[in-house]
Amino acid sequence: MTKNRRALITGASAGFGRAVALALAEQGWELILTARGGDALDKVRAATGAHAVVGDIADPAHRDELAAALGSGPLDLLINNASALGPSPLPPLDRYPIAELAAVLDTNVVAPLAVLQCALPAVRAADGTVVNISSDAAVGAYPGWGGYGASKAALDQLTAVLAAENPDLRIYAFDPGDMRTAMHQAAFPGEDISDRPEPETVVPALLHLLGTRPPSGRYLASELPVAS
Repeated sequence: MTKNRRALITGASAGFGRAVALALAEQGWELILTARGGDALDKVRAATGAHAVVGDIADPAHRDELAAALGSGPLDLLINNASALGPSPLPPLDRYPIAELAAVLDTNVVAPLAVLQCALPAVRAADGTVVNISSDAAVGAYPGWGGYGASKAALDQLTAVLAAENPDLRIYAFDPGDMRTAMHQAAFPGEDISDRPEPETVVPALLHLLGTRPPSGRYLASELPVAS
């Protein structure tokens, strides 16, 4: 009998994390999901049959809960999707509140590494895959996006070094592009973002990445074929 593949997804209550969780559940994956929004996460849990752990990945106590939920079994996939945008409206760097910048870096850089450190033995046991969700703000100089972009640039570098240190695994930075999400709306308060694609339309590109397992690296959804 083929074993169920297991995945841990952070930030799984809404947006891209929710869309990925629903897609993997349809493929029969066993899911461990986490997010701060308990009510929204419970709806995803009900739709996917996942094990849901409510909490903030920036909280070490919550990461201990995730480690306990993982148990001793192998983990085929870790998706570090949870992110913090920072202040809204987005401030220029010369007026960026330093305490809020520290919080963005904690959530977008420190916490994903801490989650990976907890999960890495289980990922190794499965010859698994790690996906850190990046952004075009990591490589583009967009006014107002300095805090968030710096955090994603740091996450990209962290991902690249992790891949160099773990050549037996597949470790990706995945840039989904602009999407119609609550976070993206918060970046553009009061503006119409209905021209952005829904997160569900980006999932096939990620599924292609997971299915083909190319060399570790940074991949853009817009440059990947969709899964057949």
